[in-house]
Amino acid sequence: MSGRLSVVGTPIGNLEDITLRALRVLKEADVIACEDTRHSIKLLNHYEIKKHLFAYHQHNEESGSEKLLERLKNGEHVALISDAGMPVISDPGYVIIQRCIEEKIDVDVLPGANAALCALVLSGLPSREFTFLGFLGKQNKNLREGIEKIKGSTATTIIYESPHRLLKTLTAMADQIPNRVMSISREITKQYEETRHGTVLEQLDWFTAHPPKGEFVLVINGCDQNEGKAELVALPLEEHLAHYTQTGLSEKDAMKAVAQDRGISKREVYGQLKIKA
Repeated sequence: MSGRLSVVGTPIGNLEDITLRALRVLKEADVIACEDTRHSIKLLNHYEIKKHLFAYHQHNEESGSEKLLERLKNGEHVALISDAGMPVISDPGYVIIQRCIEEKIDVDVLPGANAALCALVLSGLPSREFTFLGFLGKQNKNLREGIEKIKGSTATTIIYESPHRLLKTLTAMADQIPNRVMSISREITKQYEETRHGTVLEQLDWFTAHPPKGEFVLVINGCDQNEGKAELVALPLEEHLAHYTQTGLSEKDAMKAVAQDRGISKREVYGQLKIKA
């Protein structure tokens, strides 16, 4: 008989932010898969939970998933945790979940703390529709593409950022959307938790004067539809098209969206792009 995979949310700072159900499952599991055994042992020791720990992180996610799958096929109960918060959300986990689905092995999820959602609540910004982009990436290209998505989006956007890259990200954002309202939260649920509200430019000025410390969540207000359309129409045609293809649209649908924004036919868009090619 196959075992079961339990995806367990754990605290993001304050060790009290864990559910009774999560503690029970961690005690019952045959093995606990975690990113960093040295980090997770602190939580487990705090609650006097003694279990075999299996290192499962971004560098061994493929091979680790196969080893965990063997245990699951042998009927073991595996609990999956990350260093903090919900596994899978900017953390390892989706590979083993995908493999369990393929092999028809039971998967359950135990809800827990999440920095992105906590920051969204603290931001005071619209939450009916939002986009989570995680970390935009270390490469300048990834940063530019991420900011382009934020610039043209009417939905609130949430991103993570590290202290040593925060100023670079804010500087790049200030070049494109200096007056966009945003919030920046750091050390959520920890002793020095703080949330600052203001424009992108105001945030840049503040953190330039006060060196960033801790882990950060940035929540950026969406543009209004007219503003977003005006910004897109002002782009060269190729960049306007690229904005939509980068969001996952096919080239055909992207051309249709560009044509609607510019008030021209799709045939005209195609013709102009063909001339420039």
